[in-house]
Amino acid sequence: MPKSEFLQEAEARGFIFQCTDIDGLDAALIAGPVAGYIGFDPTADSLHVGSLIQIMMLRLLQKHGHRPVALMGGGTARIGDPSFREEARQLMTGETIAANLRGIEGCLHQFLTFEGDTGARLANNADWLDRLSYIDLLRDVGVHFSVNRMLAFDSVRSRLEREQGLTFLEFNYSILQSYDFRELNRTMGVTLQMGGSDQWGNIVSGIDLVRRTDQKQVFGLTTPLLTTASGAKMGKSARGAVWLSAARLPVFEYWQFWRNVEDADVGRFLRLFTDLPLEECDRLAALGGAEINEAKKILATEVTALCHGRAAAEEAAETARRTFEGGESPAALPATTIPADLLAAGIPAFRLFAESGMAASNGEARRLIRGGGARINDVAVQDESLMVTPVDLVDGAIKLSSGRKHHLLVRPA
Repeated sequence: MPKSEFLQEAEARGFIFQCTDIDGLDAALIAGPVAGYIGFDPTADSLHVGSLIQIMMLRLLQKHGHRPVALMGGGTARIGDPSFREEARQLMTGETIAANLRGIEGCLHQFLTFEGDTGARLANNADWLDRLSYIDLLRDVGVHFSVNRMLAFDSVRSRLEREQGLTFLEFNYSILQSYDFRELNRTMGVTLQMGGSDQWGNIVSGIDLVRRTDQKQVFGLTTPLLTTASGAKMGKSARGAVWLSAARLPVFEYWQFWRNVEDADVGRFLRLFTDLPLEECDRLAALGGAEINEAKKILATEVTALCHGRAAAEEAAETARRTFEGGESPAALPATTIPADLLAAGIPAFRLFAESGMAASNGEARRLIRGGGARINDVAVQDESLMVTPVDLVDGAIKLSSGRKHHLLVRPA
């Protein structure tokens, strides 16, 4: 049983999957403040729910008096992490990477405090990787890496077994991530790297590099792969990624995502994604029957409050109450626009659902309508070719519904 407060709570909440040396890390945490980092590659201008467990780990580290460090992969983003991916990532321009870095930094500021003795720090590996000579990398770092060992990593082996293969560019990713750990240890005193279970091989490589070159002890800690009770990968909804940025996903839809989780996931998600005391998480998870829905509302409001602020979370909860319990169609529902001339000419119902994003494609929209799950202004759509025109506007908008829980206001623009 760990003695440090951070590891005790991390274990109780379900954050810990593997640790390179749990006893050594425990002793280091007790001895004094530890700096721990997690890397985020800027593949988009926002993080999504799939990264939330990592962010909450940094938040928990800071809660217990240690310093969280968020490493922005401005350099490694030019390569892309191949870990357990089906194929290579598309390479991004420098302008895209810079814009994505700004967006991700905004997400992190919602969860972490950047002031005070344990204020969070941001680092960007482009600051040192851009200056790195390839010859120096081979001589000083590459000599410590065994190709045989790298080929044995699950993340590498799974790619090599596919026809798509693994490029030499991607194969270098683990070396660069290891270099990051050593650089952060040397310049910022970072002694702990955390990440998802898919990062285990890269983390161990970094620890080994620090030990071989600097004769220092550092640690690695991974979180479990996050899936729902039904086995689905966390971070996606039927309509796409669940983004942490309100510019990418309306606050109401973020709240709704958490309100709609499976009953079996409520307790686990309360422990991982809220600051509620463990006793309260256990009490809510034990609720049965219709009462579990109240627990889901609390989960949705607490998770949304961390990401978007308490006021926005409570507004989303009230919007949901009025929409689903009061039968209203408030302006706070998520909204989008379509060209006014398109609506003026008349648009088939299936196409409106696809154009608005309520369905991923025309085919999916047709299936939704045929299955009885589509409504326009709270009236079921029977005919997929029904023409929607300005006559259907109510207070300047058309309300689209997919099933009972997904709603969208469409306005002409």
